[in-house]
Amino acid sequence: MTLDRIIMIGIWIIMSVLLILTVTRIKIREAFVIFSFKQVQTWLLGLVVVQYNLLEYPVREFANAARNSFSFEYFIYPAICVVFNLKFPEKKGIIPKTLWFLFFPSWMTALEVLLEKHTHLIHYITWHWYWTWISLLITFYVDRSFYLWFIRKQTGGIRSAK
Repeated sequence: MTLDRIIMIGIWIIMSVLLILTVTRIKIREAFVIFSFKQVQTWLLGLVVVQYNLLEYPVREFANAARNSFSFEYFIYPAICVVFNLKFPEKKGIIPKTLWFLFFPSWMTALEVLLEKHTHLIHYITWHWYWTWISLLITFYVDRSFYLWFIRKQTGGIRSAK
């Protein structure tokens, strides 16, 4: 087993534990909606970036089926999005909320850059780290907006997201 595979398995384990610790029984439906909504986005965006040779995933789970990363687009990023939304500092002021929005794309981009430089899990062709950061920021905003809309629709506007 290669170091790349070990790293991927480790990330899967970490994300699984984070989901178990984050998603309470009463938040399962919300987590599922967030997770599914993110999967739709990441699948489409992931296909676009690899189709246009902006980046590639040399080590991937289903090399003959797709050129994008199944782990990142179907599990890791959707799981991170669940944590982002369910742990969002809803009752805090604008500064903590803004920092939350900036923190997630920043640490994810930093981790991606490290993986790009030191593993074969991702390779930038014409892609740059700032495109990752910008796309993460935008998709987190879209996901948060969708989540808040879903909560209002589900509860008739009675309950706020916690």
